[in-house]
Amino acid sequence: MCVCGSPAAKELLQHHERIRVASKYPNIAKDYFYNKKHQTVDIIKLNGSVELGPLVELSDVIVDIVETGSTLRENGLEVLEEVCPLSARMIVNPVSMQMETERIKELVNKLRAEIGIV
Repeated sequence: MCVCGSPAAKELLQHHERIRVASKYPNIAKDYFYNKKHQTVDIIKLNGSVELGPLVELSDVIVDIVETGSTLRENGLEVLEEVCPLSARMIVNPVSMQMETERIKELVNKLRAEIGIV
């Protein structure tokens, strides 16, 4: 989870100016800016292509999940700060695991093969 924007927006983050932040994750964005950076921001909840926020001047920066950064680069944005690391977890109900062991193991093996974990 990262704060992303144009290279010029980095200046706004360093000087703790009041900025507009677009995100699908307004609670994470609010927590980061208010409690960790102690910066006053206006949070704009957006769904869909959040990276368009700065392009249409709806926001100064965005808070979003970044994997490879290719969508950011395509829109002239870059990662400015890391908010927090993210990871995925698979949780299986213990009763289901006992009742459907083979089916669940098959699904787990397919997922591992897909992401390259053997």
